[in-house]
Amino acid sequence: MKKIKEYIESNGNRFLEELFGLIRIPSISSESAHKPDMVKAAEYWRDSLLKAGADKAEVMPTDGNPIVYGEKIIDPKKPTVLVYGHYDVMPVDPIELWNTNPFEPVIKDGKIWARGADDDKGQAFMHCKAFETMMKTGTLTCNVKFMLEGEEEIGSGSLAKWVVTNKKLVKADIILVSDTSMISHEQPSITAGLRGLAYWEVEVTGPNADLHSGLFGGSVANPINTLCEMVAGVMDENNHITIPGFYDDVRKYTAAERRKINEAPYDETEYKNSLGVKALRGEKGYTKIERVGIRPTFDLCGIWGGYTGEGSKTVLPSKAYAKISCRLVPNQDHEKIGRLFKKYFEKIAPKYVTVKVTPLHGGQAYGCPTDLPAYKAAEEAFMETYGKMPVPMYSGGSIPIISTFEKVLGIKSILMGFGLGSDAIHSPNENYRVDHFFKGIETIIAFYQHYAK
Repeated sequence: MKKIKEYIESNGNRFLEELFGLIRIPSISSESAHKPDMVKAAEYWRDSLLKAGADKAEVMPTDGNPIVYGEKIIDPKKPTVLVYGHYDVMPVDPIELWNTNPFEPVIKDGKIWARGADDDKGQAFMHCKAFETMMKTGTLTCNVKFMLEGEEEIGSGSLAKWVVTNKKLVKADIILVSDTSMISHEQPSITAGLRGLAYWEVEVTGPNADLHSGLFGGSVANPINTLCEMVAGVMDENNHITIPGFYDDVRKYTAAERRKINEAPYDETEYKNSLGVKALRGEKGYTKIERVGIRPTFDLCGIWGGYTGEGSKTVLPSKAYAKISCRLVPNQDHEKIGRLFKKYFEKIAPKYVTVKVTPLHGGQAYGCPTDLPAYKAAEEAFMETYGKMPVPMYSGGSIPIISTFEKVLGIKSILMGFGLGSDAIHSPNENYRVDHFFKGIETIIAFYQHYAK
């Protein structure tokens, strides 16, 4: 490990500058204006893999954003690790809340501040630099394949189809992913479960045109008011989701299993202080750890309608809109939940409005057995670099494509994340600790060494 550490230390500044080159590309997949940036980011990844020592790397077209594929085969008889990551990022709005330019990375207080610093450019790029380090030091123990996509933040639609077509190309023994978080800076963890996702946009229509709120208010229903009432009715006083059949497939954990899940380190006071809230809220009868790991949710992600410009305009709007998501748990099918939600939301709509529900994207939940050999290799890797045994963590987040990998390719994914809950992913002032970037490179290399055994 000595020559590995020496190589990382002597090339550390270059590693960061190359990461910054990737971050500077505003590859926002949800905004069509950034379509050229998606290609630019894919080409940057291709070039980075080739420079790191890949036998081949190419940008492969899809119906949407391109996929980068690269590989290094040292011996067909050795195990093959397929590295997955994504180069697309979330929008930066509200831009006024950023303290720095989101696409001009800055190092301050030991952290990289920029969009994508953590999710997922910083974390995915660790794998490129780990690969380079192993190539340059002659320590690569496995075959390596890379698969980088540009649509993770919008549902991975193109990748799902691409994987089916290219099953032979990406054949591997295990998938390695760094797109999740650790419990804390001091306590490493491995994500053993991810929640699934169902996401919709709803449209509620009242009158056939915007109306004067004085002349018509009180006699004609306001779609915004109605939409709020309908959304509020989807959860009861115990924060239990009221959609009929919603919980039918939710797994019931034993008391022993719940105790084990709650052994993960957690300080509620610190958690509340970090979020700036005085109290927590969630489904009655479950702890915070259970609520974000093994229980489904219903959330209003955005709502709009009427007049939102400067000053006032007394209008009773014709339409109101909302974006709504459910985080799902193992055994819940996102398509089934979508049908249940649509049926229920249309049923509870009053006669004075009409409702339209449009599915946007979704994916299944994922679980990884903690007795899997690759999981054990990840445990040993963390133990080697952090000096602590990582604990299994059931994440509240979703990476829908992970369950697709298992279904199509028949192999599991190991989720070795190095982010923190304080990294503000998807939010203004996203950041990623510099020491986690370098410690992540070391831990990834250690994984290869232990997995090869």
